Amino acid sequence: MLVYAGAAVAEIAGCFSFWAWLRLDKSVLWIIPGMASLSLFAYLLTFVDTAAAGRAYAAYGGVYIVASILWLWLVENSKPDRWDVTGAIICLVGAAVILLPTRA
Repeated sequence: MLVYAGAAVAEIAGCFSFWAWLRLDKSVLWIIPGMASLSLFAYLLTFVDTAAAGRAYAAYGGVYIVASILWLWLVENSKPDRWDVTGAIICLVGAAVILLPTRA
């Protein structure tokens, strides 16, 4: 889960750098650390203990959604509502269903 959490923070920060540049009128230089962050995101996902990349990415999706809701709250100072929280929990349960079972 630590790998997924690190990957989520790296991906959200990388994507946010483009958002800041294009939507918040920040300098184009914001994309330099953003690209590094997106590279770190991709690198971190290679450490997920599963034989199939697609399964690692699918399970990561639930973690990404939870991390995005936390980003909304902690970085953008917009408190999640009950629908945000409920959706995030559903997605995290879905990620666990994908990743945790033992496969034959």
